[in-house]
Amino acid sequence: MSSAVNGRFFYFAFGSNLLKERLQLANPSAIFCCIGRLKDYKLNFGLWEEHVENTWHGGVATIESCPGAEVWGVIWTLSNDNLTSLDNQEGVSLGIYSPLEVSVETEKGLMLCRTYQINNFHACLPSPQYKQVVCLGAEQNGLPVEYRKNLKVILTNNYSGPSILDQLKLDLK
Repeated sequence: MSSAVNGRFFYFAFGSNLLKERLQLANPSAIFCCIGRLKDYKLNFGLWEEHVENTWHGGVATIESCPGAEVWGVIWTLSNDNLTSLDNQEGVSLGIYSPLEVSVETEKGLMLCRTYQINNFHACLPSPQYKQVVCLGAEQNGLPVEYRKNLKVILTNNYSGPSILDQLKLDLK
């Protein structure tokens, strides 16, 4: 089992942080390591309270235990200095997400990674903007084609106002 050293840690991203530009907004030390598969989990979208407003205007990604399922994502290495900023981005101190340590299958073998799971989960469709960021990140990092096809057919809540994606588009040009 591999785990990062030299003042860095592995982070398994499966939602908006698949996209390098999104992750690096608050975590500039993030460096692509590889893609990986988390077995016995499924991807879902929702909120940590039933009717909460958030910057994405809809459900955000989380993982749920589900025997036989799998979630593909990106393993990033980050400086230990960015652990607090990553936790803050995920709302750990607010109780939104809890950090987990998971074993992710990669071409390099099993890797022990930090990831996050929503607390007090309530299912909620993602906004089209959030879904687009997830799909862009999956494409950018070469997640399996079949998995990317599954992401593209996820239903959205049809929100059409401003979002974090507007900030990212400036960086993506």
